[in-house]
Amino acid sequence: MNNTAKPCVAIIMRGLPGSGKSYWVEQYINALGIEQSLHIRQYGYFSTDDYFMENGLYQFNPQKLAQYHQANLTAFINAMARAEPVVICDNTNVAKWEFMAYEAAAKALGYQIRVVLVGQPKDAQHQQLCAERNRHHVPLAHIQKMGHLFEIES
Repeated sequence: MNNTAKPCVAIIMRGLPGSGKSYWVEQYINALGIEQSLHIRQYGYFSTDDYFMENGLYQFNPQKLAQYHQANLTAFINAMARAEPVVICDNTNVAKWEFMAYEAAAKALGYQIRVVLVGQPKDAQHQQLCAERNRHHVPLAHIQKMGHLFEIES
C-alpha cells in the first residue's frame, strides 16, 4: 500500500436485533457514493443473517448458526486477504468472543478497526423499541436476555 492510499478499514457492528445496525451501515455506505457503495455491498459487506435467507425469506435455523457464523467469518477474512478497502461485519456481536476473530484477523492484515455499538443494549426502552422493529421477529423476552448478556466495552 502506498502512502497516498487511504488505509483499509474493518467495521464491526454491535447491537441488538432491531437496534439499527443495518440502517447505520446503509447510511455509511450511501455516503461514500454510488460506485463505492455498490462495490462494498458486493464484496465487503458480511452478515450471518444473509445465510438464513431462502427465496427472499429469513428462515432461522439454530442448528446452522455455528456453521453460518464460520462461513461469514471466512468470507470476511477472504475479503481482507483480497485487500478490499472496506469490510463490514454486521452481526449482533453480543459478547466480545463473538467478534474477537474478526478483530484479530483485521489487525493481522493491517486494517484499521472500528467497532460500532448501535443503541443502548442494557436500556429497557431501547430493548422494547428493538423488539418492535427488528426484521426477524425476535421476541422481546429474547431481546431482553441478549441485552442482559451484552458486554459493553469501557
